[in-house]
This record gives sequence, structure tokens and C-alpha cells, in this order.
Amino acid sequence: MTTTPGALLVIGSGLKLYREYLVKSVAERAREAGLRLVLINNLKPTWQHEYFDDITVVNVFDHALLAETARGLAGNYSVAGVLCWDEPLVMPAAELAAEFGVPGLSIPGVHGCRDKHSCRVRLTAAGLPQPGFHLAVDLDDARAAVARIGFPVVVKPRALGASMGVSLARDAAEFDAAYRVAHEASLVGDEPYRGGAIIEGFADGPEISIDGAVHKGEYLPMFIARKSTGMPPFFEETGHVVDAGDPLLHDEELLRVLADAHRVLGIENGITHTEVRLTGRGPVIIEVNGRLGGDLIPFLGKTAAGIDPGSVLFDVATGQRPDVTPTRAGVAGIRFGYPDHDCVVHSVEVPWDAPGLVTASPMVEPGTTLRLPPGGYIARHSFVVCQANDAETCRQRLAHAASLVEVAAVEIEPPPTGTTLAMPAGLLDVDE
Repeated sequence: MTTTPGALLVIGSGLKLYREYLVKSVAERAREAGLRLVLINNLKPTWQHEYFDDITVVNVFDHALLAETARGLAGNYSVAGVLCWDEPLVMPAAELAAEFGVPGLSIPGVHGCRDKHSCRVRLTAAGLPQPGFHLAVDLDDARAAVARIGFPVVVKPRALGASMGVSLARDAAEFDAAYRVAHEASLVGDEPYRGGAIIEGFADGPEISIDGAVHKGEYLPMFIARKSTGMPPFFEETGHVVDAGDPLLHDEELLRVLADAHRVLGIENGITHTEVRLTGRGPVIIEVNGRLGGDLIPFLGKTAAGIDPGSVLFDVATGQRPDVTPTRAGVAGIRFGYPDHDCVVHSVEVPWDAPGLVTASPMVEPGTTLRLPPGGYIARHSFVVCQANDAETCRQRLAHAASLVEVAAVEIEPPPTGTTLAMPAGLLDVDE
């Protein structure tokens, strides 16, 4: 009797710069378990050949075609799990996991992650601390909402990552422009979530993110990143610092709110990236994302705490309770380089020797146009990653390493109002 080999099905590999360390760990665990690693990818593979046993190239953003391709592969393999860390693909991945009968986030759970409005509705109904909010269909509707909620407000697209299109409006003079920015940003996202904007009260306080595993509904926090933002009134993410000994990992109120939010959203198995504001009235969930964090935050967690997110992904995808116990007690951080003005980049040189430097890389090719908000987002030319024994030293090392980046660029004029938003090609794996 012929038996089909067992396999892990991966939906989208992501970029080498951001995701190879994950793929490498997953591949090692798959080999140990005697499983094939099978990839459905949007782009012709290059570096992926080293890790995957079978690669099929299709338009993964055509969800019907993706599902058809996955079913064909399921005829050749016994699917032991489905993995996905790409924001636009977490929903079809959850649907495939349910169809194949393997662990997944759950379809209701992914709805709560992908749709920021649905998340707000469900968390508010459950009594979790949430700002006032309204999903506005047009500017008049938005103005009526802000009259009820009161300034300041955050105006954001319904479903995008990396804080794209998100801005703060402190009064009526700033509000119309903020609405326009969010509405226009939404038009580059998934079709079900295009148009309009979410208006919500501003939750004041430091912002953190938490990457955690979920096994059979049990929430297991892994590491916390302290976020840095810039370019107000926008919330462009300029860096993150992960401390393996962060006291918030033992904060009972924060852990309760996180566990309750995941339970309310119906998230069952997987890894999530949750953003939280630490306000005067306690932790407020900003959003829950049904995937690992972007911006190399999981790599920072691995460097600082020794928790291997690729190995954790393997465990939850195959129905095993992961061990998220830290094996290191360090600190790691990332700092992104942004231009001062819209520009065309000619060259980027990053340092290769600096105190605590783990890695550094250019993020754009020569000739790339970088546009700052609101004409564009994620206008990063480089990043540096540093480690240290304490958070303050890590931040100092990041600042020093970032100061060593050399960029040759020509300043250009901002685009006219209403121009389609710009994002540098290839920057798909970013924080949400």
C-alpha cells in the first residue's frame, strides 16, 4: 500500500531579509520530524530552494487559485500543518487549515485580527477597556462620529499594517486631512476593507507589542517590544527594543487583558502580534494580528530571550504545546533609517563593526524613491540591530550604529495631494 508523505504547507515565504531565520528553524524541525516542507509562493524562488522540498509558484493573492493549488498538493502529501506569516494571506491560510483538519487560528479569530472594526466591536462587547470608535463610510459620517467621541482622535484604515494611513487629529482643523489620508491608504489594501476610515479616541500612553503563542486557546506570551514612533501626527514606526527581563512579562493585569482578548476573538492555535497602549486606566488593546510581528521583532526576541519563533511556529502548527521559556537574559533592538525629505536614493552604506552590532542592511536598491507620510509610508533606507545586557545600553548602541549609516540621495518635491500612496517595492514584511 502506498502512503503519502507528511508535509507542512507554507503559504508565502516572505523576503529573505526578514524571514529566512524563521524558515531555517521550521525546516530544521520539519526534517527532525520526518516531514516535507512544501511552499506555495507568489514569486519565483531563489534562496528558498535551500529549505523547501517542493515549491509551487502561483498568484497567492488570488485566494481561489491558492485554495485550488493547496488542494492539489494535499493529494500528494498528508498535510500535518499550515504555516503563514504574511498579513494578507492569514485568512486563506486559516480556511485551508480548517479544511485540512489541522490546527489554525480559527476563521472567527482571523476575522477579529484582520478587521480592526470587528476587533473593536467584540472587545468592547466583552467589557475590555477600549476607546470610543466608529467605522465611518464618508467624511460627513466621520465628522458626526468625532463630535460624539471628542478630540483628540486617531483616524486609521480598517485593515492595513505598519501604521500606514494612521494619524492623530487634535482638533477639527486637522481632522479632514486625517480622514482623507486614512481613506486613501485603505484603497491599497484588501478589497473588503477599502474605503472609509475608523475614528477612535486616542489611548494616551507608551505603546508596546507582544508576540505570543496560542495552543488550544491557551495564550502564552513570548516577548514584549517597546516601540518608538516618529513623524507626528503620523505613527511611523522607527524602532523596537526587546528585553528578555521586561517586567511587563509578569504584569498580571496586562497578561489577563491579553488572554481575555484572545479568548473573546476566538483565536485557537498559532502566533499573534498584539499592540497595546499602557494608559492611565490600564492596558488598552489597539489591535491583535494573526501572525508573527514584522520589523524583525521575532528575531529580536530570539536574540534577546533565546526563544526561537520558528520552532514555536512548528509546534503550534502541528498541535504541540510550545515551550516559551527564555534561555537568555539579554536585550536586542532595531533602528530604522529614514530620510529627512522625500528623495531618490543613490546608495546606502551600513556599518559592519560597531559595539553590540548584530546585523545591519540597506533596505532599498539604488534608484528607489522614498516618500514620507502622507505621500508614502515605510520610507526606510536601512536598519541596524544591536544587543546589550540592558535596555539603555542597547538604545545607545542603536543610536551610534544608526549614525554610521551613509546615504547618498537627491531630494525631490512631495507628491500632489490625492496622489496614490507610495511604498518602496519589496517592503512587505513590516509591523503591523
